[in-house]
Amino acid sequence: MSKASPFFEPTAVASSDSLAVLHLKRDLLIPTILRSYDDEGIGYAEGKVTTTRYGNYPHTTLIGQPWGSQIKASKVDTGTRGRVGLHAERGQKRKRGGSSSSRRDEALAGDEDAGLHEPRVQTTQSKEMKAAIPADSGFCHLLPPTPEVWTASLPHRTQVVYTPDYSYVLQRLRVTPGTSLIEAGAGSGSFTHAAARAVFNGDLTDETANGHHSVPTKTSKHNTPPRQTAGKVWSFEFHEPRMLSLQQEIREHGLEDIVTITHRDVYEHGFTLPTTGSPQPPINASAIFLDLPAPWLALRHLTRAPSSPLNPSSSVHLCTFSPCIEQVQRTVSALRSLGWLDVEMVELSARRIEVRRERIGLQEEGLRGVNATPATVEEAIERLKEVEGRDRSYHHVMTVKALNDGIEAAADMGQPAEEEEYISKQQRLQNIKDRQADRKVYKEGRLVHRSESELKTHTSYLVFAVLPREWTEDDERRAQAEAVEGRAEVEKLEKVMSKRQMKRNAKVAAGGNKDLEMKMKWQLNGGDEEN
Repeated sequence: MSKASPFFEPTAVASSDSLAVLHLKRDLLIPTILRSYDDEGIGYAEGKVTTTRYGNYPHTTLIGQPWGSQIKASKVDTGTRGRVGLHAERGQKRKRGGSSSSRRDEALAGDEDAGLHEPRVQTTQSKEMKAAIPADSGFCHLLPPTPEVWTASLPHRTQVVYTPDYSYVLQRLRVTPGTSLIEAGAGSGSFTHAAARAVFNGDLTDETANGHHSVPTKTSKHNTPPRQTAGKVWSFEFHEPRMLSLQQEIREHGLEDIVTITHRDVYEHGFTLPTTGSPQPPINASAIFLDLPAPWLALRHLTRAPSSPLNPSSSVHLCTFSPCIEQVQRTVSALRSLGWLDVEMVELSARRIEVRRERIGLQEEGLRGVNATPATVEEAIERLKEVEGRDRSYHHVMTVKALNDGIEAAADMGQPAEEEEYISKQQRLQNIKDRQADRKVYKEGRLVHRSESELKTHTSYLVFAVLPREWTEDDERRAQAEAVEGRAEVEKLEKVMSKRQMKRNAKVAAGGNKDLEMKMKWQLNGGDEEN
């Protein structure tokens, strides 16, 4: 069995050599592999550093932190002087003149001749790393990997199936732990990760790695332990470079026991597995997701034929993901001609709702994320008085200066007003910032929510269909026999009626006539007057 996947069993804290996601803002998340050393050989004095527009984050400040922690940025010299890499050790200086490409080629050629490509990591490790110094601004949140977080941060190789779509698709396909699911058109792997979590049944051992061996579950009342198959995602991708990239990601994320990725043209060759020396287990899929340009061409391989990859003992639920309505029309026609039922098309439109606290008032001036306008009429009047007083003070100073300079025209300005003391705007903002440390701003203000002004653009149309299990003659005979037995049982129960129920029926039939009621009870008791 491979290592435990962080998508299934996240640890309490971030550890070295594990996948983590840096959340910088709502639409900007950066995935990274945490390292306690500079595995890229860049040569930062702090070791491996993730550089962003919102600050630099040495991995030494991330490792060992609980998930969800807010991590402050660090001061990192990202220039040549801040590196302790190969060229800094060798004392080489950048030559004046010449193109950057030629300098890079010369450096790489020199490294290859000296055999210094591999020792880059060792060179950095041998040096004592510099302790990270917190920066004055900038922070991120350290998040564990989940399918939702990975969808928002993954490298886009194709169009991505986002969380609103794949969550609805998995629910409509009735995907549960232990389900065998076929995915065609893996692309960037967004749906692959979500499907892997949905089919994971919580018990993955070496015996269940192929997705078809049974695992024991709760024992029934007859002491016969029922069996549940381990879940499996069978993913097919036509583009080989994309398939290799996704295969590497699945291996790094510890999902190779749940997900099997195959390079295949499903239009021509269907959903069969490549032949190897060992026999391949049957797929027996009960859920299918097709993210293909022409899904109707692949439907001919999804029938109840003897070599079909479908589960022969259950109904099969299918979903296609198509951006154009013309694709939907051809897919629906093909589904109906091949015997699929309950064909339905759905389009999802997601609208984000932002929930936050809104703080209004002049006491918020200079702070971020607030509305620094007067909250009341009194605040507005006080600010106007302050502005007018500052103007009077300015004119008073100018008047005194003019009188001291002996300008006769200053006498016409009249008697100057008494000088009043007003603090400067810089000092006022600094006082507000200092008072913020003693405030509980997360409790202040009014809790408001605002939805997006416009819906997001169209993603794709979802077409759902169901293929019922094949109904054979044996199934028909068995159903008829069960129906006959059921009718006989009902008739038998109708004949068997308790004596108490018969007496109640007699009372109802008598309609309040005591003599008639006693006579009917006497007949029910077999004429025994003592009863």
